[in-house]
Amino acid sequence: MTKNYIIKDIIDRVKKNKRWPDTKIIQKAYNYALVHHGDQVRKSGEPYMIHPTNVAYTIAELGLDEKTICAALLHDVIEDTDVTNEDLEKEFGKEITDMVDGVTKLKKIQYATIEENQVENYRKMFLAMGKDIRVIIIKLADRLHNMRTLQYLKKDRQIAISQETMQLYAPLANRLGLYSIKWELEDLGFQYLYPTEFKELVKGIEQKREERLKFIEKIMADIRVQLKKQHIEAEVTGRAKHLYSIYRKMQRDNKTLDQIYDLFALRIIVNSVKDCYAALGVVHEMYNPMPGRFKDYIAVPKTNMYQSIHTTLLGEKGTPFEVQIRTWDMHRIAEYGIAAHWAYKEANYGSRKGQKVVNVQEDKLAWLRETLEWQQEMQDPQQFLETLKTELFEDEVYVFTPKGTIKVLPRGSTPIDFAYSIHAEIGNHMVGAKINSKMVPIITQIKNGDIVEILTSDNSKGPSMDWLKFVKSSSAKNKIQQWFKRERKTENIEKGKEAIEKELKRIGIDHADIFKNEYINPMLERYNFKNLDEMYVSVGFGAMSATKVIARMLIEYRKEHKEDPIEDKLEELQINKTKKVKPSNSGIIVKGIDNCLVKLSKCCNPLPGDEIIGYITKGRGVSVHRKDCVNINDLLKEENRIIEVEWYNQEKVTYTVEVEVFANDRNGLLADIIQKINEAKAKILGVNARVSRERIAITEVTLEVDSLESLNKIMKELRKVDSVYEVNRKK
Repeated sequence: MTKNYIIKDIIDRVKKNKRWPDTKIIQKAYNYALVHHGDQVRKSGEPYMIHPTNVAYTIAELGLDEKTICAALLHDVIEDTDVTNEDLEKEFGKEITDMVDGVTKLKKIQYATIEENQVENYRKMFLAMGKDIRVIIIKLADRLHNMRTLQYLKKDRQIAISQETMQLYAPLANRLGLYSIKWELEDLGFQYLYPTEFKELVKGIEQKREERLKFIEKIMADIRVQLKKQHIEAEVTGRAKHLYSIYRKMQRDNKTLDQIYDLFALRIIVNSVKDCYAALGVVHEMYNPMPGRFKDYIAVPKTNMYQSIHTTLLGEKGTPFEVQIRTWDMHRIAEYGIAAHWAYKEANYGSRKGQKVVNVQEDKLAWLRETLEWQQEMQDPQQFLETLKTELFEDEVYVFTPKGTIKVLPRGSTPIDFAYSIHAEIGNHMVGAKINSKMVPIITQIKNGDIVEILTSDNSKGPSMDWLKFVKSSSAKNKIQQWFKRERKTENIEKGKEAIEKELKRIGIDHADIFKNEYINPMLERYNFKNLDEMYVSVGFGAMSATKVIARMLIEYRKEHKEDPIEDKLEELQINKTKKVKPSNSGIIVKGIDNCLVKLSKCCNPLPGDEIIGYITKGRGVSVHRKDCVNINDLLKEENRIIEVEWYNQEKVTYTVEVEVFANDRNGLLADIIQKINEAKAKILGVNARVSRERIAITEVTLEVDSLESLNKIMKELRKVDSVYEVNRKK
């Protein structure tokens, strides 16, 4: 049974982490939560306040700041009491309120059914919502206490919550480097999901516990003696490996418990990196290392900041045991992961003075998609926090159906996109939408973690053409367009006929002369129309122009009537067509100017789909820039030289763009990157690849694409390549 902490335990723990903590605000948050939770009780029958107090103690144990501890104490007040965000902000300020609000939003998806293929989406969604990573850490501490008290729930809830914990929360803890939480979550989940195997394993370990303890204690004593002889100051400890990792190893290697010897791991903690390698030399002198079982995570840290040397050695009678060697700073990172960075405030660790941060080489947190330079001195942990407050997975949003299924949509999507992502008929019969149980306009932009509900009616008149202005997903646009083609077929046929007749009259051709089967059939075949009605629908809807249809039939007519004056009508048709729009070679239309020299600016490399502006240069025509170009502010100072420009959609023009791909180096990486690009049917113009001293592979690829949408698809595919953690469009 878990220990129930009280506010005094939390404050005592905080005082161990920090010299002069603000204990008054922690006490205030506790009192506030106590008053508002009032007589509420948990399933166990205990006062509800036991839960937030335990969560807050875990946060204090991780070394996080006072505001995070306050947020942990208050994390259920918005969800379970009459307290509002405004009330909380008035009492505790915006930072604490934002954290509580973040945890509340995550609670909305608690116990959602997780299908196998949704797990990664859940992880991404959590991280995308966690602009402040502390929100995720509070949520993990919340789940940890719930798992510790799972015995009070019914069996079906125990299994459902344990499955979610193993699939989602334990992997999240692992990604954040919170190994102590990860291990306990896994062992607790293991206990409820595999109760028979759990009991057998506990019983098997207990039977030989004394024998193994004697074995490991002798080795520890021998190592301590040798380290002292070499004047290496070290702490040598032994720990039993957690149960789930033993069970997983038995399953993976098809072994019984008797065949697994390294149930205990030795840990040697020293004062410096130099001492790590010296200690390694000592233990390798004493015991034979097992080939292929040595890993140096100091030279090459894991992506979640973990550093240690791992080696497996052979003891007496050839019994293997694992040794981990690390410094004290590395040990804090290994235990508390990302949370450890809030502990480096005013702590005084032994001979180390004042503020101290871990000396980790330039590290790459793949899921943060941002380079974090841990080795820089961060005098204030708030400065470190700001580097983590970043918008993640910026090209996508992760939202839920009321039943808990995740939908991944382009950023900026609306409930209209969401409706069509479920089914075309849901979108076609949509009459309204709710986001987080509140009625909203259907063009409201959806945010990460929103629960979206679509209201439908059989009496709906169908989608509106205006919806096409607001939807972001191409699938929604296609389904809306299909509806109009199908539902307004008669209307579009009439419109199409009128457009054809109008164009024939304009160029002076009689309908009967041109609309003959020998001219119609090649046109239908050329544009993949099944019949004339389908062609009229397409023209009436605006998907095909009347001039294109007539021009194709005139080509056939000319083959038989070479001397007929009607031949000249084709030229007239083409001339009229080109007069309408005269784009530049770059596929740009300059409003009000024909035959203008246009150049795409190299400083920002605009692509179709980017918002653009034109700048009239001196003697070099119009230079086109993206509206988010780094030089835009300087250009806007000369308003008289800004001119309106737009993309010309009717021509297929290609553009050159450079993409940077960052990845942890491995064999076959470049081949996989090139294969992904080839699968996307993009043309590669050049590749430049290099590897940094930190074994980070940087690949610069020059591509030829026809639009921003094409580029985004390629970049999305590249992010799926194993070991790739960041893909950027080079500015």
